[in-house]
Amino acid sequence: MTKEQPGTPASLGFSMPAEWERHEATWLGWPHNETDWPGKLDTIRWVYGEMVRKIAAGEVVRILVNSSVEANLARTYLRRAGANLRRVEFITHPTNRGWTRDSGPIFVRRVQGSGFRGRGRGAWGVGRGARGETAIVHFHFDAWAKYKNWQKDRRVPETAAQLLGKRLFNAEFEGREFVIEGGGIEVNGAGTLLTTEECYLDPKVQVRNPGLGRKDIEHTLKKYLGVTNVLWLAAGPSGDDTHGHIDDICRFVNRRTLVLIKETKKRDANYRPLAENWERIGDLRLEDGAKPEVVALPMPAPLHFGKWRLPASYANFYISNAAVLVPTFNDPNDRVALGILGELFRDRPVVGIHAVDLVLGFGTLHCLTQQQPAE
Repeated sequence: MTKEQPGTPASLGFSMPAEWERHEATWLGWPHNETDWPGKLDTIRWVYGEMVRKIAAGEVVRILVNSSVEANLARTYLRRAGANLRRVEFITHPTNRGWTRDSGPIFVRRVQGSGFRGRGRGAWGVGRGARGETAIVHFHFDAWAKYKNWQKDRRVPETAAQLLGKRLFNAEFEGREFVIEGGGIEVNGAGTLLTTEECYLDPKVQVRNPGLGRKDIEHTLKKYLGVTNVLWLAAGPSGDDTHGHIDDICRFVNRRTLVLIKETKKRDANYRPLAENWERIGDLRLEDGAKPEVVALPMPAPLHFGKWRLPASYANFYISNAAVLVPTFNDPNDRVALGILGELFRDRPVVGIHAVDLVLGFGTLHCLTQQQPAE
């Protein structure tokens, strides 16, 4: 096991890069849990095939599998989907579920000679000739403080650190394990982090860090992710199993620009909570005091599975090296959302991935992926 390192990432010069910065790899967990996609598991494997085909065009894809048998099964699907298997690495590590955004390794990086990179509007990244080091922060996944089977998933950061030979930082607050998920945070890579009160400040529902208030959480996020500015929105759409993850609500597309989901139908259950986010966003400021540019993303029509409303959101896109992957829902607003994001991401194509079946698991593309930044 990789030894957990003393000190904190911020004190040693590490910070979390933005998702659009160059990746070494993307991490995924091969789908195997029938309860996440009842009756749809085979369909979901084909969706993974399309995801891996698009992502592997520009970076390595590291896939967690339960066994060599599962790896062989995955190879069969990926080969038939046309994915470049030379860019795919299988890592044997048993998991409870495949939501790698939340249970996978969250990377931080420190760079000497970093600077502005001119790809995309306001993009901020590693300058030419810069030398860097990446490390992993262990945020002690607990299945969103909701489910009991998380023990295998919690060990993924340890496995990743050992495999890659990376430093492993143990996130804690006054000696207690500190819990967040990757889908609950969004950074611009320049010092600002965005999250929600619903997810991390609710004192009764899915409480990750009992007894910790806003200042405690902000202080800990700054220590372990190297941010200087923490912004809070209110809540997310109906059906979110995580109770308010930011990656279904609001995302940075460059250092100064956000996309924020908006429901225009006043009778929809999402209208009021999403409208509150729009009321707040005008008062928020970036790390340098500037107002962010905010672009509206539409919402698809409601999707249901039995009695449950599903958290379908175009904000759950994933920025890979080769393309921006956007969930689509057989909805007229699919084209609108793809057009908006296509205007914002000029340095790589924006492509839709059919996610009507995927969202049965209460998450889509961003929830399943975790980026490993290039050094």
